[in-house]
Amino acid sequence: MCNASRNLRKRGYLRRVHSGIVTGMTRAKTALITGSTDGLGREVALRLAERGFCVLVHGRDRERGQNVVSEIRGAGGAAQFLEADLSSLARVRELCENVKREHAGLELLISNAGIGTGGRAAPRSTSADGYELRFAVNYLAGFLLTSLLLPLVSKSAPARIIHVASAGQYPLDFENVMLTRAYSGMRAYAQSKLAQIMFTFDLAKRLNGTGVMVNSLHPASYMDTRMVQETGVRPTSTVQEGARAVLDLALSAQERTGMYLHGMQPARAHEQAYEEPARARLRALSRELTGLPGE
Repeated sequence: MCNASRNLRKRGYLRRVHSGIVTGMTRAKTALITGSTDGLGREVALRLAERGFCVLVHGRDRERGQNVVSEIRGAGGAAQFLEADLSSLARVRELCENVKREHAGLELLISNAGIGTGGRAAPRSTSADGYELRFAVNYLAGFLLTSLLLPLVSKSAPARIIHVASAGQYPLDFENVMLTRAYSGMRAYAQSKLAQIMFTFDLAKRLNGTGVMVNSLHPASYMDTRMVQETGVRPTSTVQEGARAVLDLALSAQERTGMYLHGMQPARAHEQAYEEPARARLRALSRELTGLPGE
């Protein structure tokens, strides 16, 4: 558990209002960032900790995760590492149970974890549940995570949910979502990112007026991350640039919801994201694949 009160007392935060921490023993705001042991997620985790959040660092690599936690705690912040492989829906459920058991609130949920295109020759792979791997990790895991943690997020309102998507978007063929035909890593990645945006629009509409704001964004193009490096593409932006866009959504006083942004600017997603029948079909499919009851 994040020992926020102890660590933040060292920094004097409990003597004044700062980033959601008020006088007395009121707990710090809590943020969960999936895929935050390196790259963009790590940068966002470090910056949120500087702003007084109790940061839940998620990843598959315990050593890298503990290194991030140690860096945050060494600077006087509060953090906890949560290990989970998002290619397994059972592990996603365990992650949610751990968060709900150990934390009284969740003001910020950032779905950042993902698998890139894998390069042009990347073979089709499947998750532990038998689903196309990129659709499973990049979209289904976040769909299930958000759905299961939504009661905790809602009771923490005002709260924010952010989906780290991409400008690379490909329309879903509902007869071939698992891409058993015409597979490519680029198509798999791009359809998973569009699915994230469709979920964003759906959830924002459902939560309108509740104090929970839901947005998605393309943080920056070809950031210098392992995901980009593995494709052989030369980076054209930094993780710091991408983190600024994510933090702007997370911390801005503006009450924005139901948006897709390119960096910090509102943008237009692929047309399928605005088609309510397509979103309804995706919603039903997602509930079926993750084992959630119908609405």
